Amino acid sequence: MSTSQRIAHDSLGDLKIPATAYYGSQTARALENFPISGLHLPPVFIHAQALIKWAAAKAHADLGVLDAQKALAISQAAEEVRTGKFDSWFPIDIYQAGAGTSQNMNANEVIASRAAELLGGSRGDYTLVHPNDDVNMSQSTNDTIHVAMQIAGMDLLTHQLDPALQGLEQALRERGQTFGSVVKAGRTHLQDAVPMFLGDEFSAWADNIRRHRYWLEQASANLLYIGLGGNAVGTGINTKPGFAARAVAYIASYTGQSYQLPANPFTFNQNPDEIVLVSGVLRNLALALQRLANDLRLLSSGPRTGLAEIELPVVQPGSSIMPGKVNPVLPEMMNMVAYQVQGCDLTVAQAGGAGQLELNVMMPVIAANFLHELTILATASQSLTDKCIAGIQAHVPECRSYAENTLSLATALNTAVGYEVAAKVVKHALAQHLSLQAAGASLGIDPVALERALDVDEIAKTVSRTVHKPTTSTAKGTETSDRDSKQGENND
Repeated sequence: MSTSQRIAHDSLGDLKIPATAYYGSQTARALENFPISGLHLPPVFIHAQALIKWAAAKAHADLGVLDAQKALAISQAAEEVRTGKFDSWFPIDIYQAGAGTSQNMNANEVIASRAAELLGGSRGDYTLVHPNDDVNMSQSTNDTIHVAMQIAGMDLLTHQLDPALQGLEQALRERGQTFGSVVKAGRTHLQDAVPMFLGDEFSAWADNIRRHRYWLEQASANLLYIGLGGNAVGTGINTKPGFAARAVAYIASYTGQSYQLPANPFTFNQNPDEIVLVSGVLRNLALALQRLANDLRLLSSGPRTGLAEIELPVVQPGSSIMPGKVNPVLPEMMNMVAYQVQGCDLTVAQAGGAGQLELNVMMPVIAANFLHELTILATASQSLTDKCIAGIQAHVPECRSYAENTLSLATALNTAVGYEVAAKVVKHALAQHLSLQAAGASLGIDPVALERALDVDEIAKTVSRTVHKPTTSTAKGTETSDRDSKQGENND
């Protein structure tokens, strides 16, 4: 045997692995069995696994069922894994055994090897710390993989996605305030509609992000119920009395999140429905961001032959052949992310419903897609905010010109001359290529009344006054705001 290898042993026999490897035989077998994609579960998941092992060691030390020195070594090793020091020793493909046993054993083996080193031994010396008997004590794959994805998901939601969305909301609201007096034409069905303020368009986008933050907050509360200690099927077999409550309390204290045990551990082990629920809310968020991106692309289209009501910051050349061309690359990026999230959610939903009897055996692919959608939504929202939204400028003359030329201004004539007469004015203006004021005057309507009725600034103010304006940009309190501001559907 080469000096660069060592013999690892498990229930299937001996196996040669790299001498430097922190992992052991079960990880090595998974590498041989699953050379599928080259994709791995992300570091945030690995770190959540480590947190579980850390909390387990602390709980076992408290209960006196694990040697204090060994428990300390395990907790120290797990903390090192949680900080990212051993990320490269988690090489197993996403597409692996369905419950994630290989992934769980990967964590057990790496932590056991590092704990052995801390005790003065060498990596792979399981006589000092055993991956199954010590690191995995009172645990199973079936509870820890599920718990790890929920902890990782809450980590990303709390520290990445929600702050990114809050920043996006604030940037949209700030732009809305800046553009509060810029009058423009509204559009429905991509056709001219009544005038409005550009600021109200931005405030609608901001408020929609606020609503989605609130919905995420409500859905993600379900991730705080973690069934650690349920073990194989939920009975808690081989779990030390008092372990689950102590371990979950340690996790809650470490993260600052109010984690607690679920009411029914059997339900937890059988169903990843909390993940499916949150993923569905992420899909809806992606659709909202997709709509925002498409609106930005339309309003900034041009600069000579499009709407050109707003100008997005220039971040890079847009064409390898057309000099000076600039494209809306940040909204385009957001659209691609939105489509990817919808694909991830479909995988999560289908895999989430694929469980049978006491266990779902699609956990690694659920975890990978769930955490991927959280990550790219956060990073894409941050990029869109910093490199696009914050620097948007209004083309005020173009906006006003559209507002003054939209034939839907005739809506304001309804109360003065009635719908039928107003419709005749619109038809006459179209046929003769006249403004509404000129068309109305030629049909005998009082010019002073026309000018008063067709004042675009006053029309936009009338519309703007009906809009609910929240006093806060936080997600909390949105339920009341949404309820109070509901208005009837309008298909015009």
